Amino acid sequence: MKNLKTIISILIVVVFMALMINIKQESQKDIKSSKAMISLSTFSLYDIAKHIAGDSVELVMILPFGVDPHSFEPTPKLMAKILKSDLVVYSGAGLEPWTEGFDFQGKVIDMSSYVKLREAGEHHNHSGHHHNTHFDPHYWLDINNMILATNIITDELIQISPENKDLYMKNKDKYILELQQLDDEYKKKLSICKGDTIIVNHNAFSYMANNYGFHVKSLSGLSPEAQPSAKKMVELIKEINKEKIPVVFFESFANAKAIKSVANEANITVDVLHPLANITADEAKENLTYKDIMKQNLMAISKALRCQ
Repeated sequence: MKNLKTIISILIVVVFMALMINIKQESQKDIKSSKAMISLSTFSLYDIAKHIAGDSVELVMILPFGVDPHSFEPTPKLMAKILKSDLVVYSGAGLEPWTEGFDFQGKVIDMSSYVKLREAGEHHNHSGHHHNTHFDPHYWLDINNMILATNIITDELIQISPENKDLYMKNKDKYILELQQLDDEYKKKLSICKGDTIIVNHNAFSYMANNYGFHVKSLSGLSPEAQPSAKKMVELIKEINKEKIPVVFFESFANAKAIKSVANEANITVDVLHPLANITADEAKENLTYKDIMKQNLMAISKALRCQ
């Protein structure tokens, strides 16, 4: 009888513990499901929201890590998440053709309407079709535009989760200070250089070049999918030899065959510049941030320009 009572007592304890664990799990599910969902279309916008909001909201990176933004189309599963989102922030200026005609259900922001855009040298979007924008969509490579975007996203987060206002404002101030320090590093590092031109396969870097006083020449202009002509390749090889340019650049998501051919003909090296619309899956695993990758870009550009 004593053993039976002991067994019953143990069973009661076990059942009680199981119930408590279940209640805790359900409570955690409720907390998770009560979080607002914010979807952002590019890595740079996602980086802002991640630094400002942290775990207070559910963040969705619309563009999967490692995917080329120029040809991306959301899957039905991803489209369902976008539709459920309390806020969708997309980059705009023709970067995401999939947004045209998309039936957004919640609040949506085209960030390109809030920042300072530069006119583009070509009037086609990244899919190669005519588009009604004449602007270069790579505005996040202007650190001042990142600061503007940070303010906009912070204001939207406060509207969605006003109870976290103090946290968001504190994080915003910290993030903007980091961006301002990054801008200072660029100005200092690129102030005295022997060269004044970098060569890339795809010109995503006009904002950066305009801010820090260097020039960009590219094989394919704004469209990374365009096939460069033999004439263009010869022109760049002549430029490399004339200006003694030591390195040419390509992007992680772009076809590097043509720019590598130019490098081989000119007998120089090839390196990577990150346009930061997206990052690779490996870079995501390393938790690299906008600031981290912009610093990598700075080191690469300063080397190419032979800066002191």
